[in-house]
Amino acid sequence: MTLQQLRYAIEIANSGSMNEAAKRLFVSQPSLSNAVKELENELGITIFERTNRGISISAEGMEFLGYARQIIEQADFMENRYTGKKRSAIYFSVSSQHYAFAVDAFAQLMNESGIAEYRFSFRETQTYEVIEDVRTLRSDLGILYISESNYKVMNKLFSDGNLKFTPLFNTNPHVYVRAGHPLAVKEMIAEEDTLPYPYITFEQGDNNSLHFSEEMLSFTQIEKNIQVTDRATLTNLLLGSDAYTVGTGILASALNGNGLVTVPYDSGEMFTVGWIAHKDRKPSEIMSAYIEILNDLVTGSSFNLNQFLL
Repeated sequence: MTLQQLRYAIEIANSGSMNEAAKRLFVSQPSLSNAVKELENELGITIFERTNRGISISAEGMEFLGYARQIIEQADFMENRYTGKKRSAIYFSVSSQHYAFAVDAFAQLMNESGIAEYRFSFRETQTYEVIEDVRTLRSDLGILYISESNYKVMNKLFSDGNLKFTPLFNTNPHVYVRAGHPLAVKEMIAEEDTLPYPYITFEQGDNNSLHFSEEMLSFTQIEKNIQVTDRATLTNLLLGSDAYTVGTGILASALNGNGLVTVPYDSGEMFTVGWIAHKDRKPSEIMSAYIEILNDLVTGSSFNLNQFLL
């Protein structure tokens, strides 16, 4: 087993494709495939399962890659410390439900990391994909919420994927609308108040289950529903119409201006927003730094739930 073989396996996992990994590593695909196959034979495990559709990471492979990343990080550190050679790029990836505060924390990480070379990735994606990305090590960390309604299903998925959920903050659901919306003047909104207006929700693809909904609440009487795939489209629709959606009550105003307001929804249910990661994987320095920034954002004086939206 060599460091080069470990780097090869990590790059394949990061890119999700033998072809793409070969391009990034500047090696031929047969050479890359043979190197990984030799590694698997030497260790007696299957790291990547190969099908007609491509590759996927096996359960053994997920455990192996967690150790491999730690070895490579330490090897790079030692090389940089004792030889003065340039340290290789740092990899870090986050998958998240559509939360502006998670993007803010990521931007702060970029600005404050002081790393000369990095390969960062931030994916705003569907709830099930957040879990899958972390389970298969496509992402180091995932950000989502659990509630009384979905915690049994979510905890089962976390357990099956060997994932741990760590809370960031608790919140009640809020309806958010444009500043001039008829609902904006209310102190509390009930379901019957929302009936005349279009409800915007995030599309969840093939896993379109109430357990994976990002809007936190399931309304029983909806005549007008608009599904979107990204936060920018949702915001533009809210600002340009009488539509509404439901969220955590947190949205960095710097990203969306002051055109939106939130009103508490009449519900006693509490929601917990947090992050997931592999149980057996030690957080890297860059992952720990991002988590620290997240905690500072949601607990510090600069992050007030009453002055932020979504």
